Amino acid sequence: MAGPNPAAPAVAVPPARRRSRVGKSGAPRRTGTAYLFLAPFLILFGIFVIAPAIFGLVISVTDWSPYKAEQAFIGLQNYIDLFTPGSITFGDFWQSMGATGIFTLLSVPVMLVIPLLLAVLLNNKIKGGTAFRAIFFAPYVLGVAVIGVVWRYVLDTQSGILNYLLGLVGLPSDLPWTVDVPWAWVSLVGVTVWWTLGFNAVILLAGLKGISADLYEAASLDGAGAIRKFFSVTLPGLRPVMLFVTTTTILASANMFGQSFILTKGGPGNATRTVIMYISDQGLAQSNMGAASAMSYILFAVLAIISVINFRLQRERAE
Repeated sequence: MAGPNPAAPAVAVPPARRRSRVGKSGAPRRTGTAYLFLAPFLILFGIFVIAPAIFGLVISVTDWSPYKAEQAFIGLQNYIDLFTPGSITFGDFWQSMGATGIFTLLSVPVMLVIPLLLAVLLNNKIKGGTAFRAIFFAPYVLGVAVIGVVWRYVLDTQSGILNYLLGLVGLPSDLPWTVDVPWAWVSLVGVTVWWTLGFNAVILLAGLKGISADLYEAASLDGAGAIRKFFSVTLPGLRPVMLFVTTTTILASANMFGQSFILTKGGPGNATRTVIMYISDQGLAQSNMGAASAMSYILFAVLAIISVINFRLQRERAE
């Protein structure tokens, strides 16, 4: 075996120090430029999110009211009352939390399954696919006040269009869509799904576009049918997107306010009064802002736990 040739010229290697200096010289400037572009968002985020969150945490340990000259510090009493049976806020708070849980359990699966099937359908090359996307997404651009008022007239028990159309085809025409359970829940879930399914469908459709066609071709060569491709290729490829859609849908459902406030007014009784409705009533109508802030942070803690569990489950499935 031939040894090294002492006469061979040495290969010049650029010094690492010089290369690192070149790399570091532009870093502060690039970082400063990035923060300059982020500054407007960070300022608005601090004013409208961070500052109110800190202020809410402060007043949650007081008996804060805009009609009091001095606000007394009461420690964790507002939080203790929420977990003490017989207190002023205990029963109504947990009843509204239960109503929120019912709505979330009923609406989230529907708002995941229907948009997913719709996205799979629109992902195929069908005639008028672009028009269908626009039609399904159009309701989402409307505000909840518009949606609520329109559907309140449609679902009215006495003079609603829906009951009138049901009567024309020989079906019961006096269904209490907004004044009795379980019809009130059917109305709230149905209106919410109609309103928001376009958004979830568009997000899922974008995720479908990112799945390589080679995976479907390989599955076809292995003899997989449409259903097998869906469960073996489509769903695994959509896992990151499904995590995002699932989390945002749960959070949106748990914070539902406008639909119940306009359609059912929390009725019958308080059956459909969500926790956001109760918090707003305590904080704005009753001026009990200390207790309302404590309720808000309890709701935040519950949603944070649910989000972490969702992330853990999705990650374990991916592994």
